[in-house]
Amino acid sequence: MVLRRFTTNDLDALVELDNDPEVMHYINNGAPVDADDVADTLDHWIAAYHRTPGFGFWAADDRRTGDFIGWFHFRPAHYNIPPEPELGYRLRRNYWGRGLATEGARALIDNGFEQHPIERVVAETMVVHTASRRVMEKAGLRPTRTFRADWPVRIPGDEHGDVEYALTRNDWKHQQRSMQSTSTESRNRH
Repeated sequence: MVLRRFTTNDLDALVELDNDPEVMHYINNGAPVDADDVADTLDHWIAAYHRTPGFGFWAADDRRTGDFIGWFHFRPAHYNIPPEPELGYRLRRNYWGRGLATEGARALIDNGFEQHPIERVVAETMVVHTASRRVMEKAGLRPTRTFRADWPVRIPGDEHGDVEYALTRNDWKHQQRSMQSTSTESRNRH
């Protein structure tokens, strides 16, 4: 997988992604999305690259075929200072279950801590969205709180609330050291 900046040429792929009812189930209960709204969102994402360098929405392409997989975001959450970027992702259904969401999330988290003075990364999802929660956990984030958000669209399961996951810089450093020592031990055995 390759992460890159969005361009206006990505509009059709985004419209298709946002009109897959299964992809959008936990977002808007699978309701159709207007192409003009997607175009406005894409314009906003592209403009944000200049406002917040190193943060924003990133298109994900299949390295072998060049096909659009979906997107990831790593953006300032709630304008916190120092920034606590929010991690998010949305992938085409035929790419689910391949570990790509975890791969993209880890890449953005690692880059964020290595390149920016951030102290914490956050992500949110519905309590019942187990697949997204698994991605967050595999990417190193841990649950920090459960809350109720007032969303404009009612989705089955939203009565259970939402959950925030987070990863601090110190915990990320500890994870990096653990992975390095595991890798070293594995090489020494062979």
